[in-house]
Amino acid sequence: MHENASDSRFKAEMPAIPGVSPGLRRNRSNPLSSLIVGVVVFGIVLVFAIRWFTHARPARTVHLEPAPQLEVPPPPPDPASLLPHANAANPVIARIADFAKPWSSADFFIHDLTTGENVPATIVRLPTGSAARAAGYWAFSRKAPYGSCSLEYITDMDKLRGEYDFQHATHPLVGNPCSHTLYDPLKMANIMGNVWVRGGIVQGSDVRPPLGVEIKIQSKQIEAIRTE
Repeated sequence: MHENASDSRFKAEMPAIPGVSPGLRRNRSNPLSSLIVGVVVFGIVLVFAIRWFTHARPARTVHLEPAPQLEVPPPPPDPASLLPHANAANPVIARIADFAKPWSSADFFIHDLTTGENVPATIVRLPTGSAARAAGYWAFSRKAPYGSCSLEYITDMDKLRGEYDFQHATHPLVGNPCSHTLYDPLKMANIMGNVWVRGGIVQGSDVRPPLGVEIKIQSKQIEAIRTE
């Protein structure tokens, strides 16, 4: 008994750690397990943080400026489309009031029943005759009777004296720029079949005057009826 008392009296005791019970001192945690738990917790927190950050900030909307639209102006209208086009249904080409002065003129188109095409033509107020009568006008086709040239009504005296070399020009004439033939609206000419037509040739080698267009006055309006 004496020996047992001596053994119990000298038994080694683990030093006391403040705040830690003796049971916990005997059950120390595994460092590897703590590391794994910490990584898992950090991962969960990181996932929630990313989701919160993504939903908390609205997606940035990028506004693209529309490309500037280049306004292309429409092409100018064809001058020929603005001129009167005389036909059987609507033969009016001008008004008497449009020809207040002698030698005033106007361009138009007339439908040729023979060829089916719209032929360019010109009407001229003559210095002789009344403006209220058809005899006071001369209308002619600008398509040359032979060849492909287009006739022109010339009021520029310098052009007649220069380009056409006609030194005796005193009033407007009709010219063929291809042959330099000149026709006088005040002169009459007798053509094949003993037919008198206006536009006698005063210079050049063309065979005959321009093809005439029949004119009619109706209710102060001028109508083009048919070509010669």
